[in-house]
Formats: sequence, structure tokens, C-alpha cells
Amino acid sequence: MISTLPPFDEATDFAKTAPGALGQPGPTGMPRTLDELGALLDSAPPRRAPHLGEALIERGLVDTPTLQRALVTQERTVPHRLLGQLLLDAGAFSQAQLNLALSEWLGVKVVDLRLLKPSTEALERLPRSIAEREGVLPLMVRGDTLVAAVPDPWDHVLLDQLRFVSELRIVPVIAVAGTLAPAVARAYSSCAPVRTGNVSAPRDTHDLAAELAASGPLPSDADSAIVSESDNTLVRLVNTLIGEAIERRASDIHIQTVEPPHPMRVRLRVDGNLVHHLELPASYRFALVARLKIMADLDISEHRKPQDGKIDFARFGGPHIELRIVTVPTRQGHEDVVLRLLSGLKPMPLDTIGLAERNLAGMRTLMSRPYGLILICGPTGCGKTTTLHSVMREMNTEERNIWTAEDPVEITQTGLRQVQINARIGWTFAAAMRTFLRADPDVIMIGEMRDEETARIAVEASLTGHLVMSTLHTNSAAESVTRLLEIGIDPFTFADSLLGVMAQRLVRRLCTTCRRPEPMGDDVLQELARDYLGGGVSADEGNAALVARWRRDYGDEHGRLRTWRRHGCDTCDGHGYRGRLGLHELLIADEHLRLLIHHRAPAGELLAAALASGMVTLRQDGIEKVLAGLTDLSEVIAATNA
Repeated sequence: MISTLPPFDEATDFAKTAPGALGQPGPTGMPRTLDELGALLDSAPPRRAPHLGEALIERGLVDTPTLQRALVTQERTVPHRLLGQLLLDAGAFSQAQLNLALSEWLGVKVVDLRLLKPSTEALERLPRSIAEREGVLPLMVRGDTLVAAVPDPWDHVLLDQLRFVSELRIVPVIAVAGTLAPAVARAYSSCAPVRTGNVSAPRDTHDLAAELAASGPLPSDADSAIVSESDNTLVRLVNTLIGEAIERRASDIHIQTVEPPHPMRVRLRVDGNLVHHLELPASYRFALVARLKIMADLDISEHRKPQDGKIDFARFGGPHIELRIVTVPTRQGHEDVVLRLLSGLKPMPLDTIGLAERNLAGMRTLMSRPYGLILICGPTGCGKTTTLHSVMREMNTEERNIWTAEDPVEITQTGLRQVQINARIGWTFAAAMRTFLRADPDVIMIGEMRDEETARIAVEASLTGHLVMSTLHTNSAAESVTRLLEIGIDPFTFADSLLGVMAQRLVRRLCTTCRRPEPMGDDVLQELARDYLGGGVSADEGNAALVARWRRDYGDEHGRLRTWRRHGCDTCDGHGYRGRLGLHELLIADEHLRLLIHHRAPAGELLAAALASGMVTLRQDGIEKVLAGLTDLSEVIAATNA
């Protein structure tokens, strides 16, 4: 009886009883040619031991008494430990020996790479850099599959990467211990230089979509088809779609699923606008969503609730880009998917984000202050995070300790101590702020002031010798002040802490390759001046003085002003716009403004005081960028009508 056996002593028993501890001969009957390997892969699997323990005994790695003692120990251990791991930790055998035993038991073929010579076609499918980095050796191509020796045949991340790079299904085999690394070096050093890409010409998503359509509809049980990854074309299409979105500088990918016969729609958000990109057969709607869920480690069986997660595209052979995924249940059991491209972004220099010279100088003046509160405000997607990180980039020096709390961390910078907020476990912005104050900060950046507690702690921190920066979802600089007062911030401490508020919007930048100048008529010029002055510039400047300044600053050698029209070319994909730039208004707190805050003055009074101090509104900043040929008036009006 197992229960009557003596206790299992991991430290001593195996040295006495486990034959595997003394080593065991390698497997016999290894294929000596690729033809023999192909025949072995096609052969029926041999009889398999019903349990891993029996398989270990058959291979001579353990004996029966040792296995029984290990099973007793496993039953008594909390938390539960896997039998193979328990024996491995105790020294019964090596990891390589366990891998071989598991491989044979589960039907993964074992090969001796000293006996096999990989085919040139297989080596061409996988670049040498990836083979050496991952310790993988491609052996042969069989139809749409690549047979490859891998260190761990259950490493799905590695298999996904190999599938993406080779554009073939992967059949893994495992090598006899000690033969894989030498075989990789020998194979690539003895063959002619190989291409670093796929053998076939790269295909775009439209080609792959046509291939899917030609292959016919999927069965109704489409989820199982993608879980088993039987449709390699769909896997390649998803990876290619993400790659094309990166190339087109898209910020989001929208996938809309529908009921047949209508096709699925895929749209990309480029420069702030959604553009049509692709249509896919509706029969693949479940399979496509399931594939994306697999990449994000989400529950593919859940269709009724929304899910969110992240995809590290580098895991699948792509560049180091992270995507945030959200699935949204729609009618008739369908799900839409939105992917936001997060990582790979780099902080931009402060003087390249579109700040006018006066705003740039004003912001740098605020940044030079040793303590206080600086706010960036605007609607979602207006570039607040980009501006904050541009500011951080300029302040990120060896002499400063900078902490940031963000949700999510979209832009990374070496030198910043960046913290990911997780409200589910109580790690909120307010909790992070309290922790930062004990971590000797010089500068603190808070991703967003969402509640009174976070705002209050930020104000207190800014009054105790720290420079604090954050964002707000408000429409204008003046409204940001009143919003914080409305949520309960003390007006006296807030007025003392506030250094300035910058509101911003994003507009599309005219493509410099195809934009076309047109002379500006006097009637258009006068209308533009009236619009500008209606923003609140003091009346004593007048139209004439304003137009004279514009002619001096933006006119040609004869003082003639021009408007620029978009046209469309290959550079901008025919849209006439390429990239975006910011419109800004910078409110700098002075004594008069602080006095108004003390008295809880409304936003209108705060705006009037700021304009009297020289603030330029969003509309005025936009009009001057129209005159400079950076954007057009329709973009400015659309962005500043709120």
C-alpha cells in the first residue's frame, strides 16, 4: 500500500533509488534523414502510458518505490505540485531528460540533430538571427508546415513568433540534449547566405482577405477552428493588419463584425480620422475575434461581457509595439474589437509639438519653477499625454527625481520612475501620490485628476516643495480652474499652488508635399481678422494693426498673405493631410487671477483676466497656424467650436 511507505525525503532518496540520477542513454531508433523524419511524423503514434509516472518508469528515470513516495508527497503538498516538477526539483533527472520523457509521452518526436541535415528551403524560412537568438533549427518544409527543432515544444509564444516569420504552420520536434545549439551554428555557417524575410513576396491584407474568401466559409464552430489555429491564413492576416496599421501611423484599429452576407469592416484611425481599410468575409467574424483574444490571453468562450487586455506584438514576431484591446458585445451575439497602438511611442521634443513661440517660452518659464501646479487640459485624444511627456523629456535630467502615475503607461522614458495605476487592487492615483511623497520626488506627474482626493493631494504636494503636473478633461484653461473649485478644492490653497493651465486641441497638418497656395482676398482677410478679434484681443489693436502684423510675420516678400489648400498625393494617401499638430492656449496665474480664484469667480471672468494679461486663445492660435500654412481653416474651426 502506498500509505505504508516511508516518508519521501527529496534531499536524499533520489541519490539512492532513481536510476535517472545517474544518467540514461539517449533514445534509440532516431531518424537519420529528412525522409525518415517525415515518415516518423506520418506514422501512427505508439501506445502511450496512461500516466506520466508510468512513462517515467518505462524510460528508466525512476523506479516504482520512488514514484510511489513522490505521489504520496504530492497528495500532502499544498499548493498542489506537478509530479514532473516535484521529481525534477528533487534531482531525479535533468530538465532535458524530463523534456524528452514528456515529448515521447505526448507524441512530440525526438531527433538527434547530429544525424540530420536541414534543407535549404527550411533555413531560408527563418532568419539566422532569430534561429540563434531563440535556439531554433528549421529542418524541413512539408506543404504549408515547417518542421523545426525547438528547446520547448510547449512554448506557444515562441511557436507564434516562428509561425509569423515563416508564414507556415509549425510542427515542433525536440532535440537530444546538447545537440541543438551546435546544430544551429553548423547549419547556418555551412549554407549560403539566406534571405532575412519570407521566401514568397510579402502579401498585404487585401491579398490575404481574398485568399480567405476563396477558401470558402468557415463552419459555425469557428472558435474551435482558430483555437486549434488550423487556418494559417487568418493568423497571417491578423499580424499583417497590425503591421499595416503601424506603417500607416494609425492610433486605433476598429473591427466591426456583422451577420452574413454583409462583410466585416476594418477601419484605421489615422491623424484623428477613421478611414476604411479592409473588408473581410463575415463567416470569419468569430474566428478573427477569437484569434485576437488568444493573442491578448482573454477568454475566448465569453461573448456576453466586454473584455480588455494587452497584446505584446513582439511576441508574434513584430516590432516592439503594445496594443490595448477591448471587445464590446453587440447585437445577435457578435463582438466588435478596438485595438489601440500604445507602445513604441517616444517623447517628442517640446519645440516640435506645435507650441507657438510665446507659449513655448511661457511653458519653459513655468517648468523652471521649483514647485507649483501645472495642468494640461482638453478632451480625450487631444494629445495631453504627449505634451506632458514632452515636458518631462526636457526636465528629465540627472539632478531630478521624477515620478509618474499613469493609466496606462503609453510613452516610456529612461530615467523616469513610471508607475502603472491598477484601481482593482486599490492602487489609485491618490494612493500613488501618497507613496511618491515618501520617495523624495522633485517632480510628480499624475496622468489625470479624476477625483477630489487626487486633486487635493496634488495641491498639497505642490505647496510643499514639489513641481506637480497633471491633466484634466475640460474644454478650456479657464474652465479647468472652475472645475477644480467645483469638486471641492480649497480656493486659497489652489490659488497659491497654481502656476498655469494649458488647453490644447489637435488638428491635421497639411501635407507639405502637395499643399497648394492661393492668394488671400481682402474680404477673406478681413473676415479672418474679425474672427480673430472676436476671440477677445483688446480692441485698441484693431483690424488694421492686426493685418499689418500678419503681413509682416506671415506674408511673402511683398507682404501678401496666402491660404494653403490640401490636394492629395501618394505621401499622404490622397487625403491632403499628414500628421497632426497642436493648438494651445496658455493661462499663466498672476496676482489678479489668484484674487479671482479666491473669490470663486466664474470662467468668463477668469478668461477676461487671462486675455488682458496676453493669453492667446485656441482659435487665435489656430488662425495664425493657418496663415503659416501648417493647417487649414476648416480644421481650426472644427477643433475650436466647443
